[in-house]
Amino acid sequence: MRNYTGITTFILVGLTDDPILQTLLFIFLLLTYLLSIVGNLTIITLTLVDSHLKTPMYFFLRNFSILEVSFTTVCIPRFLYTMASGDHIVTYNACATQLFFVVLLGATEFFLLAAMSYDRYVAICKPLHYTTIMNNEVCMKLLISCYMLTLVIIIPPFGMGIELEFCDSNVIDHFGCDAAPILKITCSDTEVLERLVLVLAVLVLMFTLSCVIMSYTYIIKTILRFPSVQQRKKAFSTCSSHVIVVSITYGSCIFIYVKPSAKEGVAINKVVSVLTTSVAPVMNPFIYTLRNKQVIQAFKDMLKRIASISKN
Repeated sequence: MRNYTGITTFILVGLTDDPILQTLLFIFLLLTYLLSIVGNLTIITLTLVDSHLKTPMYFFLRNFSILEVSFTTVCIPRFLYTMASGDHIVTYNACATQLFFVVLLGATEFFLLAAMSYDRYVAICKPLHYTTIMNNEVCMKLLISCYMLTLVIIIPPFGMGIELEFCDSNVIDHFGCDAAPILKITCSDTEVLERLVLVLAVLVLMFTLSCVIMSYTYIIKTILRFPSVQQRKKAFSTCSSHVIVVSITYGSCIFIYVKPSAKEGVAINKVVSVLTTSVAPVMNPFIYTLRNKQVIQAFKDMLKRIASISKN
């Protein structure tokens, strides 16, 4: 029998002990976090106040930005606090809460990207019925379904994870409470849990990616039948931003989570996790805005309104 003592706190190792690297990393993460918040809040504001952006596409884009803001806020501020204060201790409940929301928000993004691809399919392949099919009720049901499906998927493994025992170490080799480094330090048998997590992760990725691929297969077939080059270019441009974001999101997640054992490759994953929690949320609003004339025009209009109000 192992000696078991209930763990109430964990110690987060972080990324580096080098003071210079820590300072540079702190500045980098603070800047990317602020840019991410500003960029995504700008999209949220524009899609709420501009009448030209009251369409299903921007409804989903707004909710994707809300997810991005929430996801980075769950991860980055705690890490910034740790580096600034030197306090590497996190309570068990705080760690469990962070892990739950990281997985919830991260997995919901995949379902939302699938819903966004369906929206693009209807807009391009069934333009005459677009407003009928993608009405407000349908959009809201799709959004709620994204969250509900994620909850149904993550609650069983999360319930099993709460039962894990930590009797050898409470030091988490990561900058946050992530599943892989937590499984690495538990003294419980994690084989069943790891297999369940792997199966569920693959199912979510395969299901949502299949939806995206099917949608874009029909989209490409439809676009190629357009008579004019200008029409084809316009149709492709409305989808290109979504395709780029899909590629970044799926690529990073497959690299981190779909592997034989959660107890391998934690060191490499720490670096990739920093990029996915800081750089990707910054890139997404710029990808959507810089490639979208409607959003750019809405932003200019908002700046003009702010300028006119400040003058008065």
